[in-house]
This record gives sequence, C-alpha cells and structure tokens, in this order.
Amino acid sequence: MKAFVTILASLALCGCSGGIFDPRGPVGAAERIILLDSLAIMLVVGVPVILATLVFAWWFRASNPRAKYLPQWVYSGRLEVIIWVIPALVVLFLGGIAWVGSHDLDPYKPLPSAEAPLEVEVVSLDWKWLFIYPQQGVASVNELVIPAKRSVHFRLTSATVMDSFFVPQLGSQIYTMAGMATELYLIADQEGNYRGLSAQFSGDGFSDMHFDVRAVSDQDFSSWTTAIAAAGVPLDPGAFQTLLRPGNDPAPHSYSTVPPGLFDSVLMLPMRPSAPTTTPEG
Repeated sequence: MKAFVTILASLALCGCSGGIFDPRGPVGAAERIILLDSLAIMLVVGVPVILATLVFAWWFRASNPRAKYLPQWVYSGRLEVIIWVIPALVVLFLGGIAWVGSHDLDPYKPLPSAEAPLEVEVVSLDWKWLFIYPQQGVASVNELVIPAKRSVHFRLTSATVMDSFFVPQLGSQIYTMAGMATELYLIADQEGNYRGLSAQFSGDGFSDMHFDVRAVSDQDFSSWTTAIAAAGVPLDPGAFQTLLRPGNDPAPHSYSTVPPGLFDSVLMLPMRPSAPTTTPEG
C-alpha cells in the first residue's frame, strides 16, 4: 500500500519541480520522506473509511430488503475496538514520526560535513534579505551563494517584524524575530540554483520578498567573495539606513565590507530607544 501511495504521489507531482518534493539536500530529502510516510498512514485509514461509507449507503438503501433493520441495537464490542484502536494506532504512528523527525531534523543540530561549516548571518528586512558572511567580511542582498556539499550554519534575526526563512528544496523553514537569534544548518548536495522565499506574511511587499540561492563549487565561491570584496560598495551606516527603509529591492547586489559585529548590533536594535533607525556604527 505504501509503495502504491508513493508511486501515485510521485506521478501527481512529476511536474512540480523546485519545491519540497524535489529536494536538493539531506534535510529536504528527510522532510519529503516524513510527508510521504504521513500521507501513507492517513490514507490507510481515509481510503477504507470513504469506501465503507459508500458501501454502507448502498447496502442500507431503502430498496434493499436484505438489509437488517435493528432499531434496538445499542452496542457492539467489535465495533468499539475498531473505533478506538485504529485511530489510536494512527495517532501513535504519526506521533512517532513527528517525534523522531523533530529530533533528527532539529535546526540547531549540526550536519555532518567534511569541512567546517560556512558561517552566514541572515537579517530579514522590509522587504528584502541581507546575508552577511562574517568570515569573508562581505554581504549580499537577495542573493545567497553557498558552497555545494558543505554544511552552512545560519544565524538569523529580523530588523523589523517577524519573518520566515525558507528554501523549499533545502528544507527547514525557520522564523526570524527582532531581538532574537535563531539557528539553522543546511547542505546543498549538488550545485544549482534554488529559490528562497519568505513564508510569513510581513506586509505589503511580502509577495516579492524572495531571494536567489546559488550552490557553487568551493573555487567559484572563493572567486565570488573575492570579486565582491574588490568591486562592491561598503556596507557603511548610510547604506544600512537605506536597507532599513521599507520597500522591495529585488535586484541582488553586494557589499565589499561589513562593519564588525553588525549582526549583533541588529540583534540589539529592539533594546535601543530609537530602534530600528540607528546602529552603533551610525
């Protein structure tokens, strides 16, 4: 039954590329398995119930003289067992899948990787994404470039309202909140271009708050960061003030330098009387 459901779901989704059913990383692949397993368990109950409803309606129709009419019937031990045991098993199976998956796919749990994780700091704005590479000293807006087959450690926060960081093919949607840092580990298991988006409504520009994700080779990643450092513009206080202004900025662009501790400064913005209009560097 499970194999049939999986094949049926695959056929129905064969044209849905670029989403959660087309994973390009171990986290996304594990989440797809959980979704398909959950669907199979629910269909094992749902399909027989639908069929039984149709069969009962047909058998106990008014024109069927063979259907027994039992107006005094009040109890059946067998039916009670079926009514209670099957839903309990479904809840047990689904709960087990959720329990195991929530621990195996804990966003804060490091993923195995041959190299040390790449550090990326993410700041959600109205309505754009700022990606800071503290180890390389550069930053980009609406473009996330990462090495393929290497773990990436994200630290995330928001300079404005709550938002949600999500790359469907890599997995693990996680929220960004002002004054709070969340963490996430992801790996792209092959080079390619993926779509990132905001999964939390955050105002007028929410629908256009998406970003490009490029998984490249280690050499191409080094070349990209070197090119940014040589040709980009600095992310000085004036440039950051511009980013803080509400508005869509869909064209990806980059910054050659980033003030040290910028992410932590954004993290502390809600604690400042004038937040979020100034930073310590400003």
